[in-house]
Amino acid sequence: MAFSYSKEVLKHFNKPHNYGKMKNPDGIGQVGNMVCLEDSTILHSEVGMKEIKDFKVGDTVLSHDGLYHTVKRVVREYCSNGLIEIQGKLGKNLVTEDHLVFALKLPNERKFAYFINKKRIFNQLSWHHAGNLEKGDLLAYPTPNFIKDINDVKFTFKKSYYDFKSINIPSIIPINKDFLRLAGYYLSEGYIGDIVSNMQVGFSFNSNEEHYIKDVARIVKNIFGLEAKFARRPKKNVSYIYFNSIFLVQIFKEYFGKGAKNKKIPDFMLWLPVEKQKELIKGLWRGDGYINLVKKGARAEFVSISVNLINQLKILLLRQSIVPSIYCEQEKIDSKGVKHQKAFRIHIGEIEYLKRMSSILGENFDIPAKRVNIHSWVDGQYAFFPITKVNKINYAGKVFNLEVDKSSSFISDSLCLHNCGDVMKLYIKVGQNKQKQEIIKDIKFETYGCLSAIASSSMLTDLIKGKTIDEALDFNRKEIVKELGGLPPIKIHCSVLAGDALVEAIHDYLVKQKRPLPEKLKLRHQQLVQEKQDIQKEYHQKN
Repeated sequence: MAFSYSKEVLKHFNKPHNYGKMKNPDGIGQVGNMVCLEDSTILHSEVGMKEIKDFKVGDTVLSHDGLYHTVKRVVREYCSNGLIEIQGKLGKNLVTEDHLVFALKLPNERKFAYFINKKRIFNQLSWHHAGNLEKGDLLAYPTPNFIKDINDVKFTFKKSYYDFKSINIPSIIPINKDFLRLAGYYLSEGYIGDIVSNMQVGFSFNSNEEHYIKDVARIVKNIFGLEAKFARRPKKNVSYIYFNSIFLVQIFKEYFGKGAKNKKIPDFMLWLPVEKQKELIKGLWRGDGYINLVKKGARAEFVSISVNLINQLKILLLRQSIVPSIYCEQEKIDSKGVKHQKAFRIHIGEIEYLKRMSSILGENFDIPAKRVNIHSWVDGQYAFFPITKVNKINYAGKVFNLEVDKSSSFISDSLCLHNCGDVMKLYIKVGQNKQKQEIIKDIKFETYGCLSAIASSSMLTDLIKGKTIDEALDFNRKEIVKELGGLPPIKIHCSVLAGDALVEAIHDYLVKQKRPLPEKLKLRHQQLVQEKQDIQKEYHQKN
């Protein structure tokens, strides 16, 4: 759930007063910091996982509501104050201390170690600053439940003018259980040979997996009318099944990618009904996964070197109400001198999830579960799981943020994040009243930030317009909160920033007028600009 706001806050947010840029202002004040993420943070987009630094205006990103929304703005900053590392079941991310994370902050009481008590306070689910989260607090991650069923797709083939040998195959591909299972087989065990003289789509299985080989042969024959070819390698305990077809190569290359590192699930398959998706999961798991259902050490695991595939499979599992754990294994050379690429491992070990997984795979899993404490679960639109680590990390470098249309949020590989970053720009026009005193005759603002930031800026302009310069300098920021009918504690800083923007605008005006600066104003201005100057200096040194 979001914060609870007063009617006055919502009024100023929905119809902010004095909003916009002022022509020929007498003073301009800008304050605030953009909350950001490490530049290599990966986010879910419609074309797969992308590092945040590679996003552009107009791209789409998956948001906390489980839908894609358009990126309106990309913000690049330089951070020298370190980052907060937050780790949970799905991985870890590095974010600035003030970045808002969707989470459930648990009271420091023993009873909240138990699932039943955690569930009783779900109405406290909200956005929390990364720096305020602790080990044991619960992260909330979307389980996208958007459904778009399709029965088939039409593929347009490309053929050389001089190609007289290629056998035509149907251009309309049924998106049924057989094809989805075939897609899973390819994503885990498939390969493409696209040499002009040898165009083929192939699959490699363990020699004792003959039933999978027959399944692949039957599906391709039924859907595409192609006959399978086989190659056995008994010494390596591997069997290959392949199909020579330039058109089949085009289909699998475009939809699913070529090479293990580039494998991906096409976006339309991510939103099929969950019953259909079970066959895709089944094919994937039969290739690069396994399930061990012995009483001790029961678990299911899947391994891939594709960051796209592992995160898309995560979405499929969450839609099945299965919360996996994801681990990253760095590139290494083993004791035999064999080089292993960076890989990602999905692990499922909790009893309820294993039951669901065994049902999908058609395995019999009937281990009587002892009464165990539930650590993660799916409830409606979100999966909940505990934070396992929170660390302050030394970091100096580029950081990024996105402004996202409508939802104002985006999800990384492991966190649900708000795009709120409070940057306020205030314009003032100075005139005189009847007593010949200088007054703020007009005032406008522009704010990049959250609901509270916009409402605070709007209220400030109402309270300041018509005041003398001296009155404006003595203005108490608490008046903003009071007139708004209160703000959530975590949002009080928005009213502080609005007050600071006023200080900077008045400072800018007096400097332009070559007027002496009150000592109080001079001191506050120095405090505000010092950090900005340090950051800019370090940025230029690094770049």
